[in-house]
Amino acid sequence: MSGSSLLVLGTSSGAGKSTIVTGLCRWLRREGVAVAPFKAQNMSLNSYVTRDGGEMGRAQVAQAGACGIEPEVVMNPVLLKPGTDTRSQIIVLGHPVGELEAGSWPSRADLLDVVLEAHRDLRRRFDVVICEGAGSPAEINLRGSDIVNLGFARAAGVPALLVGDIDRGGVFASFVGTLAVLDGLDQDVIRGFVVNKFRGEPRLLRGGLDQLTSLTGRATLGVVPHAPGLEIDTEDATDVTAWRDGPPPQGEDVLIVGVVGLPRASNLTDLDPLVNEPGVVVRPLFRPEEMADCDLVILPGTRATVHDLDWLRQRGFDTALVRRAERGRPILGVCGGYQMLGREIDDHIESHAGRVAALGLLPVHTVFQPIKVLAQVARTSSDGSIVRGYQIHHGPVVVDGGEPLIADEGCVVGAVSGTTWHGIFENDEWRRAFLADVASRTGRRFIAAATHSFAQRREERVDRLADLIAEHLDTAAVMALLEGSTSAPPRLVLGRD
Repeated sequence: MSGSSLLVLGTSSGAGKSTIVTGLCRWLRREGVAVAPFKAQNMSLNSYVTRDGGEMGRAQVAQAGACGIEPEVVMNPVLLKPGTDTRSQIIVLGHPVGELEAGSWPSRADLLDVVLEAHRDLRRRFDVVICEGAGSPAEINLRGSDIVNLGFARAAGVPALLVGDIDRGGVFASFVGTLAVLDGLDQDVIRGFVVNKFRGEPRLLRGGLDQLTSLTGRATLGVVPHAPGLEIDTEDATDVTAWRDGPPPQGEDVLIVGVVGLPRASNLTDLDPLVNEPGVVVRPLFRPEEMADCDLVILPGTRATVHDLDWLRQRGFDTALVRRAERGRPILGVCGGYQMLGREIDDHIESHAGRVAALGLLPVHTVFQPIKVLAQVARTSSDGSIVRGYQIHHGPVVVDGGEPLIADEGCVVGAVSGTTWHGIFENDEWRRAFLADVASRTGRRFIAAATHSFAQRREERVDRLADLIAEHLDTAAVMALLEGSTSAPPRLVLGRD
């Protein structure tokens, strides 16, 4: 099995590729296999900084954790971070190489060479590499430039499973239709199906699964039940409906945390520890009046600071936030949100808008610079604990007043605070102290759970995913695919009687 790979594709975005890959990685680790994750190309605003200062998608970071290994940029060699509907920053092997319009990407051959070498590197060092596709392989308009789905699979010689979300309906048509629009060589790559997010009695599917095998010559290797709340560091926009599923409170009151729904919000994974904190209710805010009963309002990171600041003003959030600050109601800005809370943003890099007045709630100003700041960071807090995070921004923030949020980082004036750090709420002790301060300022009888560890809860979720894989997938068939002992199934011809 040494150096073998398997690609997990989906019939659509949101089918559960990332979740299945994470579960497979942990299951293989339990089996004593040295395993690593891989995604050739991500398009995501949820990113992370590695120990050596490279930027990569958060989903592959979570998958590396499931494998019990340190994340590396070769696990996600190409990352696209959208700034508008047609323009993205392209990051190759952890570092930005330019801002490009849709349709004007670098040569497919150049990027494919980078992707294939990154994959070869992992295969040399690990027994198994579990790869993840993007979107759907049935996006035939993109096939000619594909480096992440079947274009990658054929170039690297990797077999694939196709995952379908039965909860959204039409899963059988999605499986058959995906195969039918592919040419024969692409069809050869897909060796079986996985039905995901099933509710009910699996025996009810048996007739349909048998017909699916008859139509396609491919078996269904498992029916994975619907398991909400197990998604970890999603690639796409965070599902805010999952924010309702937090654990119950420890004290008499809950804390209500509102997160302003910026159009280009990034790293919303920063909020996962709050969602999982007992007694904290996290919800999105799209109108300023929705802030009225919030104990804390968070301005999250953003890929387009000046654009999203204009969005705030158009909707009246600027006036509402100023009034909230005057009443001593807590506000926290993270990265781009912190920049918005300052006095001025000087941006000739991201928006090219030049000097723009910010909200004026903190004595800071931001000057965007060409070199992107990418770093893991740590400070010792006032209680002696080590607080860790990471920075991803083009605009260094210069502080001229107030108090630091942590040691010499961030800024606090009254109930308004800001930080450049992502991942700050993953620090359990710091999170509890911060929430206790919010409760004190708002008069809530909220008690932070003293023994609640976010890292432990994340591990429990990954283990549960591995349990689902072990229980509901044909793991012997998965091993056979990894060992290369299966041949290509028959091809499906569109319109055949």
